[in-house]
Amino acid sequence: MSKKTFIGLCFVPLAILVAAFFVLPMARLVVTGASGHDGLRTYAAILLDPRYRATLINTILLATATTLATLVISTISGLFLQRHHFPGRAVLIAMLTFPLAFPGVVVGFMIILLAGRQGLIGDVTLRLLGDKQVFAYSLQGLFLGYLYFSIPRVILTIMAAVEKLDPSLEEAARALGAGPWRVVRDVVLPALAPAFIASGAIAFATAMGAFGTAFTLATDIDVLPMLIYTEFTLSANFAVAAALSVGLGLVTWAILALARSFGGNTVAAAG
Repeated sequence: MSKKTFIGLCFVPLAILVAAFFVLPMARLVVTGASGHDGLRTYAAILLDPRYRATLINTILLATATTLATLVISTISGLFLQRHHFPGRAVLIAMLTFPLAFPGVVVGFMIILLAGRQGLIGDVTLRLLGDKQVFAYSLQGLFLGYLYFSIPRVILTIMAAVEKLDPSLEEAARALGAGPWRVVRDVVLPALAPAFIASGAIAFATAMGAFGTAFTLATDIDVLPMLIYTEFTLSANFAVAAALSVGLGLVTWAILALARSFGGNTVAAAG
């Protein structure tokens, strides 16, 4: 058997897998989106229809805010945890990464217990301020839920990147008179840029498509995963649901592609 034949035979299972689990489902989704009475104009409705457009904007803004907040919190925490050893450090890292084991519905339920009508925050604010603060079912609650399951995904990447930093670069900056904040700004943060791009892209993609948490919390707001669900199950509007799914996928793919172009192979896992 020649080398070319062997390579061709090895390629066959990959081609079958890609066709069966990616090409055919995606093609079917695109065709379904154009199968409604509006045809291809169904895709334009994502931007032209006020409700769909507002939901798309809400989802993108929420994913962006989640990503930025996650990067800030994870960078500060990751730098501290990677460079300081203290009793209980391993337990703290385990607690920070523990939400990876929770499905979205569980995360949503935890937010309800924290900031819902019978939640801890509501009880405390009622006693202190005389007014119960409830925000579990708003954008703030959904943001808190997304942040909760995004931090573990990002902090592990940041900690791994911090571990690989060259200490001599920071020592050289200090020797030249740079203060602690300038070392962080001019040496540490630029060196962590690939990790920011990779982990930020993953956090954004996860927040864009998160359904379980949105299903539990999004009673007063619309995000794309919930809108797709309601169009599909309650309205039986398969064309609109498919078109919204394609739109959601395109936005997420564009961000991942943009991140890959800036971060190179560091974002390969995100695609």
